[in-house]
Amino acid sequence: MTTLIDYFEQGLTLEQYIIQMKVNKAEMHKIYETFELPEDTRLDTVKAKNLKAIVITEDWCGDAMMNLPVLMKIAEATAMPISIALRDDNPELMDQYLTNGARSIPVFIFLDDNDTEYTRWGPRAEKVQDYVTDIRKDLPAKDASDFDAKQKEVHHKIHEKYKNTPEFWNEVYESIMRQLTH
Repeated sequence: MTTLIDYFEQGLTLEQYIIQMKVNKAEMHKIYETFELPEDTRLDTVKAKNLKAIVITEDWCGDAMMNLPVLMKIAEATAMPISIALRDDNPELMDQYLTNGARSIPVFIFLDDNDTEYTRWGPRAEKVQDYVTDIRKDLPAKDASDFDAKQKEVHHKIHEKYKNTPEFWNEVYESIMRQLTH
């Protein structure tokens, strides 16, 4: 049986993941360059925990585009190593971290000094989820003739909001930090 530390050790480095990205690379980089960590003593608390993170993700995921840069900044400030497990290449890992039965990403799995799960986070901060739920509420039924077009329109709006809303990035930060310092 593959353990969490096996997944961590077998995963891509952050650099390898970014190099192989085909989608959302520029957008993710922009968020990373724009987002600034607040002055926050909780970062010292997280650093003292000596955690490492497994990130289950794919480059096509808009949530990952927004959430991963925030985690990268936290990781830099706390000396937290990150390993990337591609969702579609690791179904046995992904299936341990379903969200309401779905393979929703990203999922951040934080390991402690004993290489066991300390906590997990993902795929969205609560206020971001509220926004997504609200914007999707008026979609027609899946069997409606205009469902695909309307869903594409909604996905575009969400993507633009993720790229351009620092308040969302701050919500992601706060949500991750609450999980790491509970």
